[in-house]
Amino acid sequence: MSSRPVKVLLVHEDPDECLLMRDLLAGIPEGSYALDWAPDFETALQMIQRREHDVCLVNSCLGDHHGLELVHQAQLDGIDAPMILLANQGSQSASREAARNGVVDFLVKGRLTPTLVERAIHDALERKRIEAQLRQLAAFAQFNPSPVMEFTPDGTLTYFNDAARLVAESLGCESPLGLLPPEAPVLVRDCLSRGECLHHRQSLVGERTLSWCFFPLTDGNVVACFATDITERLSMESQLRHTQKLEAVGQLAAGVAHDFNNILTIIQGHAALLASNHPTTSPCTRPLREISDAAERAGSLIRQLLLFSRKQVLQRRVLDLNGVVDSAVTLLRRTVGDAVRLQVRAASGLPMVKADPLAMEQMLVNLAENARDAMPNGGVLLITTRAVEISPEAARRNPEARPGQFVCLSVSDTGRGMTPETQSRIFEPFFTTKGMGTATGLGLATVYGAAKQHQGWIEVQSEVGRGTVFQIYLPITSQPIDAPPQSTPPQPPSPEETGRGRETILVVEDEPALRELVVEILRWHGYQVHEADCGKRALEVWAAQQDTIDLVVTDMVMPGMMGSELVERLRREKPALKVIYTSGYSPGIAGKDLGLLEGFNFLPKPYPPSKLAQLVRECLNAPLTGLHAPAGKH
Repeated sequence: MSSRPVKVLLVHEDPDECLLMRDLLAGIPEGSYALDWAPDFETALQMIQRREHDVCLVNSCLGDHHGLELVHQAQLDGIDAPMILLANQGSQSASREAARNGVVDFLVKGRLTPTLVERAIHDALERKRIEAQLRQLAAFAQFNPSPVMEFTPDGTLTYFNDAARLVAESLGCESPLGLLPPEAPVLVRDCLSRGECLHHRQSLVGERTLSWCFFPLTDGNVVACFATDITERLSMESQLRHTQKLEAVGQLAAGVAHDFNNILTIIQGHAALLASNHPTTSPCTRPLREISDAAERAGSLIRQLLLFSRKQVLQRRVLDLNGVVDSAVTLLRRTVGDAVRLQVRAASGLPMVKADPLAMEQMLVNLAENARDAMPNGGVLLITTRAVEISPEAARRNPEARPGQFVCLSVSDTGRGMTPETQSRIFEPFFTTKGMGTATGLGLATVYGAAKQHQGWIEVQSEVGRGTVFQIYLPITSQPIDAPPQSTPPQPPSPEETGRGRETILVVEDEPALRELVVEILRWHGYQVHEADCGKRALEVWAAQQDTIDLVVTDMVMPGMMGSELVERLRREKPALKVIYTSGYSPGIAGKDLGLLEGFNFLPKPYPPSKLAQLVRECLNAPLTGLHAPAGKH
């Protein structure tokens, strides 16, 4: 029992009975009781209504009233203190009558002992405790948001809660039995025979997925079950697996692209060198041109792979996305053709975003091409922009999303739509529903990669026969809008045209064949060249030749030391040093976004010898200010 004394109320007209009960309670070993006395019905009713007592001992005769009247009135008033009836004599019929009226025990006064009184009070309080727990369990089942049901061994439904009824109604089931999986009868029998919980992983009900748990109750004759709606969880798991798969494919694509860019640079370079040694009338001219053109096309595919894997060069600036859409409308109309009606709904007062305008335009073109192909007989292509706020609840529904303020660029069509199976693969590189050889399968993959590289994400809704909607979310920025980039004043023609010079250049490249090619190209153009195969070797060359080195051409990603780290160390000793980065990756892969800073420039692989020679000459000629233009269009 509790350390607090059990408060007992005795309702009896005879004060001697009160003294007797006090003695009985005092004789209970290790017991602690506090006895109050009510001599009549009215006093007892007032004391009971104060709800200060743990148990009440009520005499069957209370003047003009019967003790059961007091018990009945206490029940009407919601008093939960257990009532024990005291009678001068006992019988089974009297005991049953008392129980039917809410009495928890029936004691004959002439036979009372401390042990009997203790057991009666203990049993009454224990019954009260158990009933309270049962009420809590019943409330838990009834108000549980998950469907809860009970069955007999033959499968008869004996109980269901409100959630089961509401879910059944929402799914058009006549009763909660309609929610059960077909295997339910077998699960009920197995549950009883094994005496253990059984789980049914998934049961498809309409558009929702329920996970069931069947378990036997303690008496072994009833099986209970509850269901958990795991539709949203399964959707999140599927999206997460899809995202992880795309991440893995992106890493693979980036590695392949990096290696291929090195190879393509070597192919382009040697083809150009061979062409320069043969007159235009030579039989070699056409094959060499075909080699160069094929390498250029391969380079275009690699650039799309890099965009998908978020390793492509981005020239971000603060801009109004509405302006990008407006400037792209003419190009988009040519892309979709006359059969498709292009509509634009741009929100006024749209917040600024920090993005690469060329990447944004390419995203629009790729989505427009996809929409055009989905509408072979014509239709409507709608482009909208709007500001949105993503709540934490909404962000939890998409593992790629996050809460905050965003600009949403939406591209929708009235085309054929997509099946769920197609939707699950549309962002995979090289996946296409078009005929073999008619598409690269990189259009939507690059859109996905560009959105991710801009710290955003893309969502798609589609239904067969109802069209498709792509929504790209880009984070807003509070930075002021950037002025359009200024064009660099033209340099004197001779250096740029010839790309020749006599300056000294340090070439750092870990790929031997490519390093030899770059050195050969630069020496052919008249430059003095030192070479190194890694950052450590470059530092050694620098220590001996730094006074003569005018320019460093370095690969960005090398084992042991990144190109950016090498340049930082060199510029500590020579802040005015000019640098050209080359890579099959973007600047960001080197560990930070270098951009195109003053005195820096970037040459993406693959590149022809003429582009290398031109950029070297421009970089050497340019002052430390104004060198911001990228080396070509990325």
